[in-house]
Amino acid sequence: MQPEPGLLIWMTIAFLVVFILLAKFGFPAMLKALDERKEYIDSSLKAAEKAQQKLSGLQSEMDGIRAEAERQKADILRSAAETREKILSEARARAEEQGERIIAAAKATAETEREAILRDARHQVALLSIAISEKLLRSRLDDEQSQTSLAEKLLEELDRKDTAPRKEA
Repeated sequence: MQPEPGLLIWMTIAFLVVFILLAKFGFPAMLKALDERKEYIDSSLKAAEKAQQKLSGLQSEMDGIRAEAERQKADILRSAAETREKILSEARARAEEQGERIIAAAKATAETEREAILRDARHQVALLSIAISEKLLRSRLDDEQSQTSLAEKLLEELDRKDTAPRKEA
């Protein structure tokens, strides 16, 4: 299939007219639209790059803030632990001091009560001894001769006690 020469000429003329019209009006409009599109894409890429830089700056700032918050948290926790330990040690010291005072007071009270009990027991023993001695003496000293011999015996014992320390001294 071969085209006819007349058709070929008219097709060439039509092609040239369309090409010239496109070259004069179409291509510049298309190139202008492509340039605008290129500028829009370039500006969008620049804006995206700026946004990315801002985002990385914000990310690093956020990391810094997070690190500072963690440091402050650690400081607060350490301070709270120190305060807790200080309060506990003060409370222990106060409790020990109060315990020692209570123990000392209890010991003093116990000593006082022990001394009072001993005094009372000595007094009771003395009263009981006097009562027993009185009954014994009454039963033994019914007659005058027994009373005289007991008195002489007591005087002799007293004399021996008085003379005994002088010999040692």
